[in-house]
Amino acid sequence: MSLSTAVLPAADPSPSPSPAESTAPAVPSLRDAQESATNAASWVEQNWSTWLAIGLRVLLILVIAAVLRAAVRRAITKLIDRMNRAAPASGGGALGGLLVNAERRRQRSAAIGSVLRSVASFVILGTAALMVLGTFQINLAPLLASAGVAGVAIGFGARNLVTDFLSGVFMILEDQYGVGDSIDAGVASGEVVEVGLRVTKLRGENGAIWYVRNGEVKRIGNLSQGWSTAGVDVTVRPTEDLDRLKELLTEVGVDMSKDEPWSEQLWGPVEVLGLDSVLLDSMVVRVSAKTMPGKALGVERELRWRVKQAFDAAGVPIVGGDPATGEAGQGADPTAGMAAPSAFASNISPQSVAASPITPPGTPGTSGMTSTTK
Repeated sequence: MSLSTAVLPAADPSPSPSPAESTAPAVPSLRDAQESATNAASWVEQNWSTWLAIGLRVLLILVIAAVLRAAVRRAITKLIDRMNRAAPASGGGALGGLLVNAERRRQRSAAIGSVLRSVASFVILGTAALMVLGTFQINLAPLLASAGVAGVAIGFGARNLVTDFLSGVFMILEDQYGVGDSIDAGVASGEVVEVGLRVTKLRGENGAIWYVRNGEVKRIGNLSQGWSTAGVDVTVRPTEDLDRLKELLTEVGVDMSKDEPWSEQLWGPVEVLGLDSVLLDSMVVRVSAKTMPGKALGVERELRWRVKQAFDAAGVPIVGGDPATGEAGQGADPTAGMAAPSAFASNISPQSVAASPITPPGTPGTSGMTSTTK
């Protein structure tokens, strides 16, 4: 029987590593660095053409967008300037309709040009941004859906602002009013000081500045577009000769149309429209003239002045009595409507006088001439 001896493994003479040495990162060798550089170079060599194509495509999109935006803005500016130069020639004379001053044309063209340029820039740059994102293969569906939801939320929350803006744009494009016009906007009335896309500034009769939101304007009465009508009612005794009165008033109108500055402010002859009303102690003759917009009040004052002078020179008194009280005004004949004009008064019944739809002008102690401006 043979005896076997157990062979024990020889002990490792090297000491065991410490915990600090086991956690220390291994220092890459030169060979590892060379392999990493080789991999990076191969990746760049394989993908450089793709990235170069994407970069060139993005650059081309941006260049085309910038050039197109500049060209469109320049075309809009030239179009607005051409419209401004052609505006005075399109009036068709004094009665062409719309009186447009330089400040009004400037503000209107500036507002229209600003809106058009902003819209063009938004469309062009927005389209370019979407094309750039599409070049990087970014899914645009979630982005467009989020933008749509945000637009709906903003539009609902700022609907009044959007309404004011759109109303202002259409008011400017349709030229409903401009700087210097006298308008009645319903909520306020006065002279237009500034026309904006959101609000319109009006100066009232007492000098107050009214800020009217364009979205609140439901109706606009423009007293400065087209022409104005100056009307003067002359109250005289019913015994006066109508042909003589017509001759005097026509002569006053002809003389006034020959003098400056009334020859420019009058856009038509001064017309004697005839009898406006006939009462027991007075009758009213209506005189009317078509004038430049905003000049009707001045024409009425001058016309009353000249009519008074002409009637005084011709010895024709102007009656200012009040038929409701029976009191006679300045220049009225106390016996008018009593015994003297009995034949005239017999043809007019009290029922016909009471049924007259026109209220007799003039109050006690006034000149007997009233005005109606349209």
